Amino acid sequence: MSKTAVYIGAALARYGFGEGHPFGPDRLAAFWDRACELQLDHQVHVLEPTTAERAELCRFHTPEYVDEVRARSKLGVGFLDGGDTPAFRGIYEAAATVVGTTLDAVARVVAGEVQRAFVPIAGLHHARRDAAAGFCVFNDCGVAIETLRQVHGIKRVAYVDIDAHHGDGVFYAFEDDAELVFADFHEDGRYLYPGTGAAAETGRGAAAGTKLNIPMPPEANDDRFRLEWARAEDFLDQFAPEFFILQCGADSLAGDPITHLRYSAEAHRFAAQRLLGLAARHAQGRLVALGGGGYNRTNLATAWTAVVEALISGPGT
Repeated sequence: MSKTAVYIGAALARYGFGEGHPFGPDRLAAFWDRACELQLDHQVHVLEPTTAERAELCRFHTPEYVDEVRARSKLGVGFLDGGDTPAFRGIYEAAATVVGTTLDAVARVVAGEVQRAFVPIAGLHHARRDAAAGFCVFNDCGVAIETLRQVHGIKRVAYVDIDAHHGDGVFYAFEDDAELVFADFHEDGRYLYPGTGAAAETGRGAAAGTKLNIPMPPEANDDRFRLEWARAEDFLDQFAPEFFILQCGADSLAGDPITHLRYSAEAHRFAAQRLLGLAARHAQGRLVALGGGGYNRTNLATAWTAVVEALISGPGT
């Protein structure tokens, strides 16, 4: 029996901002069509999305912000941030489904129903506790981290992000949290939104040294990624995390329309395989991978299927 779950369903695909938008509703189908071509659908548990309750969202987000999104969702006009994240009718439910699906994946992994899981439309790492940002309405990563602590009693969590954009919504929310181990590979903020994630940003107060930001130069390729990965793996290993979250945004692949890195899908496969090894050593194998960004549909299909293939194979491959 497969130890890996993948979440697929129309409710999850609804998180998107219309045809022609970089984050359009066709992203889920682009991935799943390719996964089925590779017959991965026969090698995983295919699970349905679920929607988070307001109280679950409020584990990370302020109640005022959650209620603001709900109100804007009814009107369906304007933007939820400075201009990147448009409101549409039903955006509250769509964003809450991303969060609920990530939380379901976490709960099933913690319960041992599966050992690892992949949620393709997830990893909305820019949203802040009190605001939307960068196509991200609710931060499912942040809600998952808080839920691991508050509900499942798992304190020491590793968040690893290989999206081209810095995971600023996670980093700053937990910048002073010594039990959130953070490692983020991203295109140098001097060249790309959100402009954060300098190497000198390593955490504050008691959390100093628990955060690793690795800005990558434009045009960085798989060789550069693997070189930097060795440092990140040693960093993660020393903290012995109890649970791993991988945000595997595909916008770091060559040919993405809004970024400048030049990885191949093999970088994503490599990262997933290596994290599975760490998870086997420290976290009873527990890992949840979240799709994140990626705006070239072929790229996201190849990167995410490479991650799923690694999850199916397990550690040591």
